[in-house]
Amino acid sequence: MLNYLLKNKTKVIFIVILLSLLIAIRAFENTIFYDPFLDYFKKNYMNLPLPNTNIIKLFFSLGFRYYLNSIISLGLIKLLFNDSKILKFSIFLYSVFGIIFMVAFFFVLVKFGETNKMNLFYIRRFIIQPILLILFIPAFYYQKKMK
Repeated sequence: MLNYLLKNKTKVIFIVILLSLLIAIRAFENTIFYDPFLDYFKKNYMNLPLPNTNIIKLFFSLGFRYYLNSIISLGLIKLLFNDSKILKFSIFLYSVFGIIFMVAFFFVLVKFGETNKMNLFYIRRFIIQPILLILFIPAFYYQKKMK
């Protein structure tokens, strides 16, 4: 293992940099992105009304955050697997899931916001966190090992 790390120093350095970028996005989320739900979901939100939001600003902020997380995640997938088929499939999945998550979030927010706060919470989590990366890496690793 140590020999592998020493052989692939630059690869490991880039992986650490990309992981650091994901951490930085999370650490500075309050200053970088517009998201009134950040503080809202930290409180006892079940008993509070939904915060006032600028829907357009929220849409672009969440979309930008998903885009940043996706680009960094795709970079990690490229470095870890170095397989163009896996990368193309990942790009497709990130695109499809991004559209589904954004449409679902805003549909639930506009139509059922007050009654479906938990759905808003979980859909938003998939948008703002690199959860897909956490799912894809073991899946692709398992797939490669089975071949």
